[in-house]
Amino acid sequence: MKTQLFLSSAAVAITLAACGPAEDAATPTDAETSAATETRETAAAEATNPLLAEWDTPFGAPPFSQIEEAHFLPAFDVALASHREEIDAIASNDAEPTFENTLLAMENAGADLTRISRVFFNLTSSASNDEIRAIQREMSPRLAAHNAAITLNADLFARIETIYNTLDERDLTAQQRRLVEVTYENFTRAGAQLEGDDRERFAEIRSELAGLYTQFSQNEQADREAWTLSLSEEDLADLPAYIVSAAAGAAADRDIDGHVVTLARSSVEPFLQTSPNRELREEAWRAWYSRGSNDNANNNADTIRQILALRREQAEMLGYESFSHYRTGGTMAGTPQAALNLMEQVWWPARERALEEAADIEAMIAADGLDHELEGWDWRYYTSQVRAERFDLDESVVKSYFQLDKMIEAQFYVAERLFGVRFNERTDIDTYHPDVRVWEMLDANDQVVGLFYGDYFARPGKRGGAWMSSFRAQNGINGDIPIIVNNCNYNKPAEGEPALVSFNDASTLFHEFGHGLHGLLSSTDFPSLAGTAVDRDFVEFPAQIYEHWLEQPEILERFAVHYETGEPIPADLLERLMAAGTFNQGFATVEFLNSGFVDMAYHLHEDPMSLDIEAFEAEVLESRQNLPQIPMRHRSTHFLHTFAGEGYSSGYYSYLWAGVLDTDGFEAFREAGDIFDPEAAQALYDSVFSAGNSEPAMDAYVGFRGREPRVDALLRDRGFVEAEG
Repeated sequence: MKTQLFLSSAAVAITLAACGPAEDAATPTDAETSAATETRETAAAEATNPLLAEWDTPFGAPPFSQIEEAHFLPAFDVALASHREEIDAIASNDAEPTFENTLLAMENAGADLTRISRVFFNLTSSASNDEIRAIQREMSPRLAAHNAAITLNADLFARIETIYNTLDERDLTAQQRRLVEVTYENFTRAGAQLEGDDRERFAEIRSELAGLYTQFSQNEQADREAWTLSLSEEDLADLPAYIVSAAAGAAADRDIDGHVVTLARSSVEPFLQTSPNRELREEAWRAWYSRGSNDNANNNADTIRQILALRREQAEMLGYESFSHYRTGGTMAGTPQAALNLMEQVWWPARERALEEAADIEAMIAADGLDHELEGWDWRYYTSQVRAERFDLDESVVKSYFQLDKMIEAQFYVAERLFGVRFNERTDIDTYHPDVRVWEMLDANDQVVGLFYGDYFARPGKRGGAWMSSFRAQNGINGDIPIIVNNCNYNKPAEGEPALVSFNDASTLFHEFGHGLHGLLSSTDFPSLAGTAVDRDFVEFPAQIYEHWLEQPEILERFAVHYETGEPIPADLLERLMAAGTFNQGFATVEFLNSGFVDMAYHLHEDPMSLDIEAFEAEVLESRQNLPQIPMRHRSTHFLHTFAGEGYSSGYYSYLWAGVLDTDGFEAFREAGDIFDPEAAQALYDSVFSAGNSEPAMDAYVGFRGREPRVDALLRDRGFVEAEG
């Protein structure tokens, strides 16, 4: 409607100009004529821009085939202006502040901006190109400045504060009250109580940080995509067929003849696990761990220092001792020390197990008649040999039972058994890439209550890793169903061949779908409380508990079937696969904790600009007697979790915190003797998957489990010594 009114105004201006001035009107100036022309051009652009039009598509899904890169900047301009007007109207309202004219009005404001931003930033991660990256560099600081202008709007905050201070006097529902509390906390943590020059400086910091986050992520992507390792026929002869096929596909994606290894985790890790060529392993390993720290334009060291300095300044302006104190203050942990205590509790058992694993590898190196020391580029290769020998597991054989399509069926099956929802694939819904698939989620009454997009294969223009995002959050105000997307980076098979994945890949699939269900099953009254809008160290809980169902024989016997024969995975192979579940957990946990400790240390440091990044990493790791063969899982210069945004900054520990929750939480189903126990499943749905941020995270966990979590199950599940006895 606003667009129509705008067009009407433009039409009036054009009509007056065409008819000539009225008897008492002044002749238009050049500036006025220019403004009228600009208005006319803007109106025409709006009329043809699909991002600003109503989406006449199934369930209002994004019309990707109509959207071009050139549409984004004009659409952002219009949406930003509209949102500013809406916020100004709320802030300047003369009426007494109420939930409806302030909080509810804010929930309804900025719909176009939210819609456009969700589409755009999903594309920056999954289908980027030079033009999109340029728009991202321009828009990230602008959007940060726009958001800062809202949270630093004194009149707006005064209305929120008035409602917050009189909560007990107001007749509000539990979710209305929660929205007031969350909004007030978010505003105060975003500097709303700052005054004078501090307010302006705080806004500047947020804008500067947004630009640095974009720079960091684009540098990492540029370094990652620039490197390939060409494989000769001799190299290929020593590799499993699935590695050869993936290397051919990676080369074809880059218009390279032959076969290449890339720095996508799904490419380089299997190569490090299987290649007997130690020199090539070292070359690949060093390239993998050097992303963002090479002597080129993509070096991220100075970017890290700037980010850390600005974050510390930001935290100190808000009265916090450090950025770590600021970040953990809004989580379940509450303090940096609580997070560090948990990591310390797990570190020493994990290190002890890693030393045992290193000894096994060194024995195998000696048995091979080699005299070299164990290095980082040896660990995965020899670990695979030890695993194969100890558990009689051949990765090629294991993968033959893990078809991606069947694992997708499995994740849907678990959701149906736990929560009563079904998934039907749709081929009539637009996608942003031919590889993307779409399913509708139906409830027990066959009503479509969500859309799910699956984007599973690695390709140029897509960032590494795996993640869940959304094109639309569940909205209890207007009834909008959620539109959720999962991204993974599996190797795409050759035409006509099935996509086979490792057991770890299948776990990642389940993990991300757990996040996806957290968004899809959301049933809150307000979008700001919906789905994954929860504490950072709680958001991983739904994803990590969902992984447990993949490990259950009932699921694997049904869905782990041979890609050629259709035969289920043999019982003895399944038994050996499950027995290997805690294998190499020392390495995996130490690798993770290394990143967690460094992340926390960075954000506690008092003088970030003085840091030598590599030296600081080494200092932190040596302080805990780390094994030199096990570096950080994500070294600083490619640590996207903490430096490409604020999601996991000083919060990488969250995965371990959630590990305590998920292992303790799955015990509820074990104790019931049924992995689909209806009572436990209903409690998990009510308190976690559907609840969003409608109550504090610990209250939500206790609502599901009946008590606070215990660390015992985590130590036991990882097979650490302290769990025995």
